[in-house]
Amino acid sequence: MVNSFTNPRLRGITLDNLFYALAAVTIVSLVSLIGVFALSLSEKLLDAVLFYLVSFASGAILGAAFFDLILETVELVEVETATTYIILGFIFFYLLERSIYWYHGHGHFRNRNRVEISKTDERAGVKGFTYLNLLGDGAHNLIDGMVIGASFLVSVPVGLAATLAVIFHELPQEIGDFAILVYGGLKRITALALNFLTALAAVLGVAIVYLIFASNEFIGFLLGFAGGGFTYISAAELIPELRVEKGLIKSMVQFLIFLLALLIIWNLTNIFSE
Repeated sequence: MVNSFTNPRLRGITLDNLFYALAAVTIVSLVSLIGVFALSLSEKLLDAVLFYLVSFASGAILGAAFFDLILETVELVEVETATTYIILGFIFFYLLERSIYWYHGHGHFRNRNRVEISKTDERAGVKGFTYLNLLGDGAHNLIDGMVIGASFLVSVPVGLAATLAVIFHELPQEIGDFAILVYGGLKRITALALNFLTALAAVLGVAIVYLIFASNEFIGFLLGFAGGGFTYISAAELIPELRVEKGLIKSMVQFLIFLLALLIIWNLTNIFSE
């Protein structure tokens, strides 16, 4: 385990930032239980919640990428190296998103943000599709945990910004994932429990960062990789979903919520930065 860093931007491993990181991923993991609340909402209310949530998520994730992760990557490694890490993250998340659609369907938002399930691949079968979704979700949560852990090594505001971005990305995704598991044949309580277990992979992600790979180069790679991935998620996944809304008033509300999310992330990383 590395206890100090040559780059002054990194604070080093302390009990404080380890506590903050573990608390953050615990909260993120609890987000997976959102499915039980979604079941109790009427379809109209759920649509309204997702309408605002996706708008906020797109701004929060884009803000975290450009105001936090990418800037911190440049501070930790050379610009050319940082650019490579960012591009790799963008490409990886593009391939991950494509593989989800190609091989086992995806929970997504259509018809004014209503969650729908695309058809499953007949080669995989329903059960295969269900567990493939769990495996992919677990890997995604592992990466989220590593990003959050690395962010808190830089500073608490950067860690908070990354955590907020992950949470607001996970909320609509977890509703979709829960719907996929139930659609795949699992009982609701089983789907909820398995979804929560995969979310706990984020805790393992923090452990990896703090116990094994805590170095300048690896932290820089994680932050740049996440910055590229977050950019893809916001620009290619969430913002296009907002374009489904054709009404002028609702479109303006979406845009204002998007700007509000950007402002909140900017405040976390600038006004309250250490």
